[in-house]
Amino acid sequence: MPDEMSRPLIRDRGDGGGCRHLEASMSEPGAPVIGILGTGDFSRSLARRLVTCGYQVVVGSRTPKRAVALFPEEAEVTSQMEAASQADLVFVAVFPEHHTTLVNLKPALAGKTLVDVSNGLRVNKDGPSNAEQLADLFPESSIVKGFNTISAWTLQVGPRDGSKQVLLCSDNHAAKSLVMQVCRRMGFIPVDMGLLSSSLEIENIPLYLFPSWRIPTLCTLSLFIFFYLYNFTRDVLQPYVTAGKSVFYKIPIEIVNVTLPSVALVMLALVYLPGLFAALLQLRWGTKYNRFPDWLDRWLIRRKQFGLCSFFCAVLHAIYSLCLPLRKSFRYKLINTALKQVKNHQEMLWDDEEVWRMELYLSVGIMALGLLSLLAVASLPSVANTVNWREFTFIQSTLGYCALYMATFHTALYGWSRAFNPDQYPFFMPPTFLLVIVPPITVLLGRLALFVPCVAQRLRQIRRGWERSRHIRFTVPDNYCHNGLEDVSNV
Repeated sequence: MPDEMSRPLIRDRGDGGGCRHLEASMSEPGAPVIGILGTGDFSRSLARRLVTCGYQVVVGSRTPKRAVALFPEEAEVTSQMEAASQADLVFVAVFPEHHTTLVNLKPALAGKTLVDVSNGLRVNKDGPSNAEQLADLFPESSIVKGFNTISAWTLQVGPRDGSKQVLLCSDNHAAKSLVMQVCRRMGFIPVDMGLLSSSLEIENIPLYLFPSWRIPTLCTLSLFIFFYLYNFTRDVLQPYVTAGKSVFYKIPIEIVNVTLPSVALVMLALVYLPGLFAALLQLRWGTKYNRFPDWLDRWLIRRKQFGLCSFFCAVLHAIYSLCLPLRKSFRYKLINTALKQVKNHQEMLWDDEEVWRMELYLSVGIMALGLLSLLAVASLPSVANTVNWREFTFIQSTLGYCALYMATFHTALYGWSRAFNPDQYPFFMPPTFLLVIVPPITVLLGRLALFVPCVAQRLRQIRRGWERSRHIRFTVPDNYCHNGLEDVSNV
């Protein structure tokens, strides 16, 4: 498939230039004449898309002769006043700080629909929005906020992927309906966001930088730094301080490879821990109608991001583990061990316990990573939209807890009997797996507590409307709980 951006935006115009007139044959009868004020990248892509969809397009520029070569030959490039006079619908595609330069067009734009496509330089929480300021400048025009969340690239190639929604808002219903018709004809899906007061929210959307990922990312980085420094102190610094043994070569790979699974397991436990807190609060309150604390509410909303961070660390751990035998240090150790056995006439060592431990350790780890991969894929909107709620809950809850159990078992197999070896406590610091295994075991034990019949029955009643304070009594249908794992997890 050829690169769409390599295709020229305009065709050869020959030697002609300057202002051209509209050709009525290019558009369908009755279609509005659409004007565009501005000649930037967004204006050029918008003009091309509108011309492709059969609209008459007139572009207003302060320097028409210089801008004419930038637009499709079907579009007329003229002065701003001429464009404002000819057009029925006008896209204001100039930066918001330049809106005041359009005041002289007020008589020509009176009674017409203006579409503000501008964005600010930073998130504006106090207002007013650019669209509201434009409405103050042109009180006799109908202002519609929209198309600011669509990039010039999307306009040029068309809505071929998930970037199809166009958020619109306006105080004039007729003007908003007109823009919606244009939007649908261009192949996009208009989304009515209400009155023009919603324009501030629409303008801030393109300026947010992963707002739902801040806390999960900070949590992941904090855990990584903590466990990395902890492992560095135990495995690198302690041998150097006590015995003068330099093992700093472990810093790039071994220490990182021990840190990544620690972060992955703790982050996975943090996915399911807020659900337990929510269940305990509902049991304590005896109702589901009390609002959760803000911290718990935000935690519940960001569980997906916590899970994806856990999956990312688990994948990196798997890749690092596959690379361990490729290191020079590993080869040197293997050769030295073989040479010592030959030199001392020792037989090849075979430890059934260690062999079984490693076999189970790897097998359970692979299954845990496979389940995490399934959870990550199921969290994609394109996949989640193809399953019903019960199927989605079964994957994210039932299989999610299975993944947590497998990952916990994987860590326990790594520890095996090392927790009881005094040599594993340098500087009185316990092994890393003992610290890591505490959160998931806490979650799993709390989950088992919710499976106690009397607790599970009361929690199901609460989530179906029972309230202790109002003494509402009813019987939960016998066929309600098809799967205890998924039903108890729903909050």
